[in-house]
Order: sequence, then structure tokens, then C-alpha cells
Amino acid sequence: MGTVTMIAGLILSLSILVVLHEMGHFIPAKLFKTRVEKFYLFFDPYFSLFKKKIGETEYGIGWLPLGGYVKISGMIDESMDTEQMKEEPQPWEFRSKPAWQRLVIMLGGVTVNFILGGFIFAMMLFAYGEKYLPTESAKYGITVDSLGYDMGLRNGDVVIAIDTMKLKKFSSSFVKKEIVLNNAKNLTVRRDGKERRLSIDPKFINLLSSYDYKNFNLYAPRIHFIIKDVPKSSPNVKSGLQADDRVVSINGTPTLYHHEAYKIINASRNEVLQLGIERDGRKLTIPVKTNDRGKIGVSLKTQLDQFEIERQAYTFAQSFPAGFSKGYNFLADQIKAFGQMFRGKIKASDSLGGFGTITKLFPETWDWEVFWNITAMLSLILGFMNLLPIPALDGGHVMFLIYEAITGKKLSDKFMEYATLVGFVLVIALLLYANGLDVWRWLKK
Repeated sequence: MGTVTMIAGLILSLSILVVLHEMGHFIPAKLFKTRVEKFYLFFDPYFSLFKKKIGETEYGIGWLPLGGYVKISGMIDESMDTEQMKEEPQPWEFRSKPAWQRLVIMLGGVTVNFILGGFIFAMMLFAYGEKYLPTESAKYGITVDSLGYDMGLRNGDVVIAIDTMKLKKFSSSFVKKEIVLNNAKNLTVRRDGKERRLSIDPKFINLLSSYDYKNFNLYAPRIHFIIKDVPKSSPNVKSGLQADDRVVSINGTPTLYHHEAYKIINASRNEVLQLGIERDGRKLTIPVKTNDRGKIGVSLKTQLDQFEIERQAYTFAQSFPAGFSKGYNFLADQIKAFGQMFRGKIKASDSLGGFGTITKLFPETWDWEVFWNITAMLSLILGFMNLLPIPALDGGHVMFLIYEAITGKKLSDKFMEYATLVGFVLVIALLLYANGLDVWRWLKK
């Protein structure tokens, strides 16, 4: 069911984005009295799942969920309908309209995507606010694994700045982004009451941008190992463990923090462990059994339970500038990532992914807050990708229209036909490459 939920999230998100993107072309086309022959969600080679003609436009749903399209009369597009172009131009056709009107029609889709991304972020800030853990509230410092240790971080450090930027919010993802996209050179930490500056080796740009570290947290807040619940299905339901018990030792070895206890328990398979417990000021020893996966069958208190999480609320008026600013920053990060890719600092094979990679963004259980956050990001990415100057994409048409507006020379229909065909081949090749990477990663597992 988890996989079904993830796929459903992807299809719903893309359906919303595709319909609104195509509306961005459809509405200005209608305003400029340009005939729109088809408006389709998904592609419909050979047949469609649904279609209905209203006026001069056929509305439908295709069976191939790779996007959608509007077919505008007198325009060379992915339909490659060249027969229509052999006839004399008609006043209702795209090719008969002034260059500025054609430019507005072509920019309509990406404009909707950019506005929609900012709007969704704004509404999320208004509805949910912005939750964060203040750096100083993570009072036990951080816990790191081998990669963070290699960078110079140590368990218990408090990360207080990256380069000259003070970190008021605890966010390892922000630090990771600054290293990968902005070539951050130094981290400042507080260790044993003293501040230390750690130099960041450039090798971490490639490491942290690789696919294997795509969802990697450079560090996490150090927390105690505290029982939240012992479910009835747990093999240790009758062990005597209770909610709020804090594990302070295992088989006599002190384990003050979660990562210490987890390491010992996870390495113990089908064994009996003696847990030293603190409960209401008393110390107890409780034997528990681990299963063949090194689990004891309890749920634990997370950082949300152990620390004071602050929430920044936004009024309706405040949400719009904050939401569009968030969208702008996200888009700027995507552009920086492309720049790093072209400079060879980020591998394309690590950064690109197909529908499998996108599907994994969605959670296995439905969460509207997560859904809308991903949809906002995908809207901005869709707008950016469509604006690339590749024939067959909106950006390719815009590029040719700008050339026409500057030179006053209209490119021939035959040139547009060949250019669109080349662009279409490039787009298909990119799709195959991106989805091929997903298959390759799956086979590597």
C-alpha cells in the first residue's frame, strides 16, 4: 500500500501541474482568438481514455501519463502536424498572430508554474506556519557518522555558523546545501565550551551531491534513548518496559544517548540484553530480547518530543512575500545546481532521475503538507525545465520568437519543423537517460 500511495501522490501532483501549465497556454490563446484544437491531460497516441468536444476544442485524458498538451492551430509542436502548415495561414492560427502575442502564449505555461509554486508555498506557510528547532535548543549537540567525522565534526559539537552565516535554526540540510551549491569553506562549532573553525575539504562537494548521499543528513541532534510506547505486538510487551523509560546502559555499558544505545542493540541479533533504565528518579535493570534484525519492538521519542520546537506563524498578508521568497530561493538553488553540474563539480548521473526518483519523494502514508510541499517544488522545476532553450520545449519557441522580435525576420515553417523534431529527439533521449539511471540504480541494489 505504501508504494500505491506514493504513485497516487505522483499522479495527482503531476495531473494538477500539467492541467494548470496547459491552461497557461490555453487562456492567452483564447484571449488572442487563436484556435485550440485539443486540450489533453496525458498523451493519447492511438486512443484516449476520455474525450469530449466543446465548441472548437476537444478535451480529453490520454492513457500515457508523461505530461499533457494543447494543440494550437497553425503551430509546429510535438504533434508534428505538418499537413496543416502546407495550407495558407488563417487569421485564427498561431502563425498569423503578432510575435508579441505568440510570445505571451508560449510563456503562459511556465509563468503559471512559477506563480503556482510561490502560491503553494505561501498557502502552506499560512496554514501550517514554519516549524524549526533553534540551534541552542539542541542542548546535547549533534551526533555524526563516519562522513561527518571525516569532515571534522564530533559527537556533542554545536554547529553555530557556516562561513560567516550564523545558524539560528538547526538544519543539517541547509549546511549541506551551502557546501554543495555555494562552496562553503568553513564550519564553526562549539566544542567543550570553546569555538572552533573547521575547514571543509572540496571533496565533500562531490560526495554530498552524489546519488548515494541524496537523502543523507550530515548530522542530527543528539537525543536520549527514551521509550515512547511498547506496542502489544512487541516481543517485549511483558518485559516491564514503560513509556518515558530512559535507557542509560546496556549490559553495564553506559549509553547516555540514542546513537550509543542503537549501535549496541542493532548489532545484537536474537539475544537477551540487560537494559539499565531510569524511571521517576529510580534505576532499574530490565532484560529484553532482540529479534533477528536487531530490534526490541518499541517506539522511541524523537527530537520533536525531547526538544522545544518553535513555530513561526504567518498572517495571510505575510505568507505571500515569504512564500514567493521561498520559491525564488528554491529556484535559485536549482539554477546553482545546474551551474555546478556544467562546471563538473556535480555529476549529472548523480543528480538526474526519472519517474522512480520523483515517486520516492512522496511518503508511503498520505500527508497533505508533504504533498503540497513536493508539488510546489515540482511546479518550479517544471517551469525551469520547460524554459530551457530546447526546440520542442516552451523555451525553444521563446528563443525563436525573441530572435524574430529582435531581427524582424520570421523563421520558416520548414526550419521550425526540423528544429522541433531535433528538440523532440533530445527530450526523449533525456527522458530515457533519466529513467535508465533509475533502472540502473535499482539493479545495483
